[in-house]
Amino acid sequence: MQQIINFVIRNKAFLLFLLLFAVSLGLTIQTHHYHKSQFISSANRLTGGTYSVFSSISQYFDLKSENKRLVEENQRLREQLLNAPSEQGSRATVTLDTVYEVIPAEVFKNSYSGNYNFITINKGSRDSIRPDFGVITDKGIVGIVDQSNSKYSRVISILNKNSRINAQLKSSNHFGSLVWDGGSPNTVQLVDVSKFAGVQINDTVITGGQSAIFPKGIGIGTVKDIKSDIGGDTYQLQIALFNDMTDLGFVYVINNKDALMVREIEEEKDE
Repeated sequence: MQQIINFVIRNKAFLLFLLLFAVSLGLTIQTHHYHKSQFISSANRLTGGTYSVFSSISQYFDLKSENKRLVEENQRLREQLLNAPSEQGSRATVTLDTVYEVIPAEVFKNSYSGNYNFITINKGSRDSIRPDFGVITDKGIVGIVDQSNSKYSRVISILNKNSRINAQLKSSNHFGSLVWDGGSPNTVQLVDVSKFAGVQINDTVITGGQSAIFPKGIGIGTVKDIKSDIGGDTYQLQIALFNDMTDLGFVYVINNKDALMVREIEEEKDE
């Protein structure tokens, strides 16, 4: 306290000047319309700029929660799309039961440079994820869950030589098997496609829906090259992927609630 008093005594002339200057400035602003309007305008600009800075900082720290909200909203929309009646069955009665459940997850680890690549996601059995669940993004398929513990799951990437997924040409009902030759992470192969398929460059390839893992119609990529297999009876197509498999963030895991019943009836048929 004594230091403050000493400071005031030492600088009393300067402090008196500041006080008189502030009083005169206030009187000038109050009595002159132009000066008053300029002062208010400057104060508003300063206040607005300050609020803008704080707003930007607040928005930055809210990005994580906003991204989570958007992912959850996309999850609900994707479930509605997967469970929507097909064009052929659009006149059928839609029940309240849904076949496909969509679970959002985040990629924890992603490999794409080897021959047998896997992806780790941050959801597991406690989130109802089990082996043989399909994994997609908003652009297309990613792979199939093969292992899961309580918190994490491992996904067999489509960039894995052991991966084999049913796929078809969108423009027709000609099917094939989607495989990967270990080459580019941007390209996979659709093999065993009938020579009767009127396939053309840039045709779209989608999931065929002939398994209990992926519903029909999930995007995969476009045809960029057409070659005849060794036997000459089928085509091997080079497919440019919709997904950038080297840059995966959020994914969606698909649970087909009817998968067990589908497998049971297929096993009975095989027997």
